[in-house]
Amino acid sequence: MAKFTIKDIKGVIPALMTAFDEHEEVYEKGIRELVDHLMNEGVEGFYLTGSTGEGFLMNEAERKQVVEIVIDEVKGRVPVIVHVGAISTKISIELAEHAEKMGADAISSVPPFYWRFSPDHIYNYYKDISESVDIPMIVYNVPLAGIMGFDLIKRLASIEKVEGIKFTATSHHEISMIKKEVGQDFMIYSGADEMAVSGLINGADGIIGSFYNLMPEMFIKINELVKKDNVTEAMAVQKDAIDLIMYSVQKDYYSVMKVALKWMGVDAGYVRRPFINIQGQEEEALKEGFKALKKAGNIKDVKFLDAL
Repeated sequence: MAKFTIKDIKGVIPALMTAFDEHEEVYEKGIRELVDHLMNEGVEGFYLTGSTGEGFLMNEAERKQVVEIVIDEVKGRVPVIVHVGAISTKISIELAEHAEKMGADAISSVPPFYWRFSPDHIYNYYKDISESVDIPMIVYNVPLAGIMGFDLIKRLASIEKVEGIKFTATSHHEISMIKKEVGQDFMIYSGADEMAVSGLINGADGIIGSFYNLMPEMFIKINELVKKDNVTEAMAVQKDAIDLIMYSVQKDYYSVMKVALKWMGVDAGYVRRPFINIQGQEEEALKEGFKALKKAGNIKDVKFLDAL
């Protein structure tokens, strides 16, 4: 049974990575270790089996397994959102029903993709999934699956259980527009790591992102500074985060984050093919690159850098 309402889901929420072992199997020990590490860092929720969680590289049974492990490890301490997106509405409903049964607090989904689905297709997709469960749906506006227009977002918000949106588009002026036209109770989560400050100052209720797995302390600090209206200092932290992100995305950045967590003693496992694991000389070169960034930018109080 869900323990939190949609209004409780706010703050800094990692889009949780999924740990795999060296044979590409779901790695329960690594998942639990990563969850505990992030809980100790002070994150305020988790977003499971999305893009960062390599959700589309898993079958339905594996996605359910990850949900079960994480919810068991969290033990109701923070809200859990489960991404149930699939091209097939039937599969998404199966994943949504399982998430609710396991005790998830909300579900989320990208719109159906690959084929050129119309606004009516997308509306029906979210309506059908939302009607299959009693927990809130958070729709997902993301370039990888196709950015939805403002009119479609408003239409989706009219569905009874659609109570929020993960907004990874860069048109952040729309965040305040959504709040104004849909209502202040409609929850908005900024999903662009590089634009966390922008999302928050435009009215986002929380931030959901990939790099919160690796450097949650930076984004927790950003969130706290914005709450105190100290935008100048928040932007300084954001700039350092952007430098680290831009360096990381030159490679398979899920692999970068997993190997960098290892430097701190957190076993987050491996990535699944076709992503490439960073090892050997490439790992040493990665370390040297991060050391150079730290020195050049005088970046302080970032734990994975301090572990080098």
